[in-house]
Amino acid sequence: MSSRYILKRLLYLVPVVLCIAAMNFVLLHMAPGDAAEIIAGQSGHGSQEAVTQLRKEFGLDRPLYQQFFYFVYRLFTLDLGYSYVQSTPVATLIWDRLPATLLLMVTSLTMAVGGGVLLGVAAARARGRLADALISVAALLAYAVPTFWLGLMLIVLFSIHLNILPSGGMIDISAGYTGLAHVLDVLHHLVLPAVTLALFYLAVYTRVMRSSMLETNGLEFIITARAKGLDERRIAWCHTARNAALPVVTLAGMQFGHLLGGSILIETVFGWPGLGRLVFDALGQRDLNTLLGVLFVSSVCVVLVNLFVDLLYGVLDPRIVHR
Repeated sequence: MSSRYILKRLLYLVPVVLCIAAMNFVLLHMAPGDAAEIIAGQSGHGSQEAVTQLRKEFGLDRPLYQQFFYFVYRLFTLDLGYSYVQSTPVATLIWDRLPATLLLMVTSLTMAVGGGVLLGVAAARARGRLADALISVAALLAYAVPTFWLGLMLIVLFSIHLNILPSGGMIDISAGYTGLAHVLDVLHHLVLPAVTLALFYLAVYTRVMRSSMLETNGLEFIITARAKGLDERRIAWCHTARNAALPVVTLAGMQFGHLLGGSILIETVFGWPGLGRLVFDALGQRDLNTLLGVLFVSSVCVVLVNLFVDLLYGVLDPRIVHR
């Protein structure tokens, strides 16, 4: 893969991120209320004079275009601003929460893509038989069940009735684990939220992979491989699955942003201390600087994932790089 191809993809990221940041800024400032009103109300000094003074201190009294240009300037200097509600730099808030969200999302996406590919291949190879029907029905059920309801039901089953998995949080604070015990404790808490978030996408990727496998099975190079007497299992995994996985890779890259949005709900249900909880709290507090910072970092993550998908495309099908 040439460096020119990679550089070309990287150059696309800058205008995309700036456009997303501009849209986020405009949309958030169209909503009523601001941090000055929240802080004045919480402090017990909710008079108009107090709100006006706070707006002046926070720079919210400036014209909107001036606030926007100052926001863009801060982005170019990698300054995400200051959360006046929480009295903490936004970068610090995000940095403290980002690892938890990335752990949840990467685990969920890995489970969804890996499981979807395996089940899709299995369903395609068993087309028309019982295994195909069972996998298709299970995928349809996982797709149809609301994510928040599924999460609550898993808590009821595994946390309340069976008492084998924790119902929320990321660690057992009272235990004070360190080292390997701490890692195992985090993984123990990760199971329910990761499975809940992954099941919906696993169902989607299973159905897409099955359809793509059946379509690829009829192509000439697969027919030629069979004519040479190759084993069906080798044909399925070494030839068919590699080409059939392209739509799944595309869909996974496109749905990364949707997965990030879904993590807000899952983190709220399971009390997972990630960016989703931070966004949920910032929305209620009208903490625009925090919201803009989180949305900016999320946008960067999404476009970087799409860049990775483009590069992975080049690995799976080198012809794409030269088009």
